Amino acid sequence: MPDTRRVLSHHEEQLPSAGEDTHASEQEKLIWQRLSVLPERAGVERIWSVLPQARLVGGCVRDFLCGRPVHDIDMASPLPPEEATPLLEAAGLKVVPTGLAHGTLTVVHESRPYELTTLRHDVETDGRHAVVAWTDDWREDAARRDFTINALSFDRAGKLHDEFGGVKDLAEGRVRFVGNAARRLEEDALRALRFFRFQARYGSGTPDGEAVAAIRAGVELTRRLSVERVASELLRLLTGPRLLPTLRLMEETTLLNVLLPQAQLVGLARLLDCGNMTEDEEAPSLLAVSSVQAQGRNEESEREERLGLLRLYALCPDEGLGARLKLSRLARHRLHVFAQNIPELSPDMTDDDLRRAAAGQELSLLEDRSWLLQAAELGRPDAGWEALRARIGAMTRPVFPLSGKDGLECGLQPGPALGQWLCRTRDWWLSEGCRPDAQACRQWLAQEIQRSESVR
Repeated sequence: MPDTRRVLSHHEEQLPSAGEDTHASEQEKLIWQRLSVLPERAGVERIWSVLPQARLVGGCVRDFLCGRPVHDIDMASPLPPEEATPLLEAAGLKVVPTGLAHGTLTVVHESRPYELTTLRHDVETDGRHAVVAWTDDWREDAARRDFTINALSFDRAGKLHDEFGGVKDLAEGRVRFVGNAARRLEEDALRALRFFRFQARYGSGTPDGEAVAAIRAGVELTRRLSVERVASELLRLLTGPRLLPTLRLMEETTLLNVLLPQAQLVGLARLLDCGNMTEDEEAPSLLAVSSVQAQGRNEESEREERLGLLRLYALCPDEGLGARLKLSRLARHRLHVFAQNIPELSPDMTDDDLRRAAAGQELSLLEDRSWLLQAAELGRPDAGWEALRARIGAMTRPVFPLSGKDGLECGLQPGPALGQWLCRTRDWWLSEGCRPDAQACRQWLAQEIQRSESVR
């Protein structure tokens, strides 16, 4: 168990509202302004009322500063979980112990989650995992972060805390490790991959030389990482902007070859060229023009996962990659479908053919496969393929309208023959372009049964 020794008292003083601080910097006012319009503001205030020494930390502070959407609110507190939990629960907040070994709780307010982590420092690291101990030193906690732009925090009084120059780095488009880059990679080699993802999203100009040199020198450390962690980070990188320059830089450091020896940048380049991708465009752009619309956070996340898998296959057209990266069953199925490349798709296919294809395959898979086919055949934008995707997006997926009950009502007995008759009826329905409705299918089935019996 982590060391829970600490000095700070629970009975912290109540702090004034940041909105009343006339001496706040422009950055601090900006953060407060952007926080105030979020629906999560109420939950943050509630947590602050219980744990006034807690701060917003990491990515949400960074994205408030640069004006990007904030999806997750992360907070930190000097209190260890066993002390914070009863205080939060006494205030009516739900607390879920999501990562006690690392001091992490999920606090739920009005169905919205807030991650709350105890301040900590690393006691032992092996490049994959860390053993941590609690601390009440905010600088010590910030020092274990990966990049300076992620080591920011913002307190209840509206003060922005920047221990390592992250605000300046963010403004100048510089992604820089906190402290010694080689040491940060020794602590967790996944930070090498994270560097490239953050450089693509937040960096500009020449990447930090110390970081690139440390990654190149320590690339072998990444071989010890679990494939699950690598896959998760890689898919997030693949949905980002400036993808080809980022991957080329990874190739120069040999990191890309270590993680994906089969990578073929030319295939991914052809795919991106089909979508009029620009180097500064934020993902997901290839699917942003999709008419298969996503609704809500869950579907947005699903759409980004689709984009990551689509680009992964374009980069490494290898069906077995899903198993090697230990992707989910659904992700592996998607890569399998890409590799099989059936049913056939083409811009000039008839409506009947398109309905037949949709009856056997999800619309999202048809759409994604159309991108891969366009990339392979043309490697450039094309009105015909765009029109096909528009047709797919406007479709409702055809569903064969009969079931076993319909066969029984037509006089068939339960058993193999029933299934065979339904298969024959479905074949007829497909031959008709999936247009016949349930009544027409029942009528055809009854007629065929009658014809079969008369032949006897």
